[in-house]
Amino acid sequence: MKIRAAVLSQIGAPKPFAKSQPLQIAEVDLAPPGPGEVLLRILASGLCHSDLSVISGDRPRPVPMVLGHESCGEVLECGQGVADLRPGDRVVLVFMPSCGSCIPCAEGRPALCEPGADANAAGHLLGGARRLSRGGEAVNHHLGVSCFADHAVVSRRSCVKIDSTIGDAEAALFGCAVLTGVGAVVNTARMQAGSRAAVLGLGGVGFSALLAAVAAGARDVVAIDLDPSKLALARRLGATATVNASDPAASEAVRDITHGGVDFAFEMAGAVPAMELAWKITRRGGTTISAGLPHPALRFPLPPVQLVAEERTLRGSYIGSAVPARDIPRYIDLYQRGKLPIDRLMGERLPLEDINRGFDRLASGHSLRDLVMPTQAVKAQAAG
Repeated sequence: MKIRAAVLSQIGAPKPFAKSQPLQIAEVDLAPPGPGEVLLRILASGLCHSDLSVISGDRPRPVPMVLGHESCGEVLECGQGVADLRPGDRVVLVFMPSCGSCIPCAEGRPALCEPGADANAAGHLLGGARRLSRGGEAVNHHLGVSCFADHAVVSRRSCVKIDSTIGDAEAALFGCAVLTGVGAVVNTARMQAGSRAAVLGLGGVGFSALLAAVAAGARDVVAIDLDPSKLALARRLGATATVNASDPAASEAVRDITHGGVDFAFEMAGAVPAMELAWKITRRGGTTISAGLPHPALRFPLPPVQLVAEERTLRGSYIGSAVPARDIPRYIDLYQRGKLPIDRLMGERLPLEDINRGFDRLASGHSLRDLVMPTQAVKAQAAG
């Protein structure tokens, strides 16, 4: 079938993207779903820094590629062997498919699936197929999803069936921002009520972590960012204190607020200065957790003596250490009960044709979670 999709053919385009147009809206051929695959109508897709990192070249991927990895879709057709989904079901897409049989999957850590990671790096689906092409040339899949399009074929193992009552735009955020941010607090940190926490970097992931820390009953939740408007929103969402990361005395301010440092510092900015600040504000015996994805060539200077003498912990958190089939329904339930007001994090809703402008907004650091609604006419609106 013919579909409309946002295709990246060359990385490293200059900003503004609205002028350089790194993503071209093009007609692409989409093959039917093979065994273990599903054809979806894409309902809503979030714009994430992981997509922006591919555009800029910070996370190299094979091109041409249809970008997008955070999405909600409707099942239209199931390939052979898919018996637990049917047309009309709604699903949240997960950007790390899990094979179920490699060592990490067997250990209950599907976010670290080895065949899934290999497939994502190569630009094909979990089973090894590419279902996208243009003019006879194969087009790569982004993280097994490629949701910046009106339709997609994905592995069944990239889908989690969801409650039909949640809105499309809200549901999309659970595939990356919420899964990663909430999971870092709930799964990676296993943070207990009464803990002191700080969140550095208030994008979709960072705000989700902040909401989770508040819901978990943290005694202190310090929000840290460069944007005053985001710090103001963090206050409204439950942060007990805010600190501007540009303040030369930021680390001292956090240590004063938290009486010596935080139990958990969550670095969500994907930047070495943020990582350094997160380490500085973590108390003796505390844990610094990073879910950011900086350029792979960057390095963080770690003082080994502190690691030992202060019994410090430094941990990575990928997709919130999630078990998506377990966690996404749980997090949606928390949202529906008012415990995770994810709807407060949404920015503009854009048609597919405005996607480059959306990435300009994301690159500026001032936007909330903008969404592309590819199969319906939308009117841009800011979240309140």
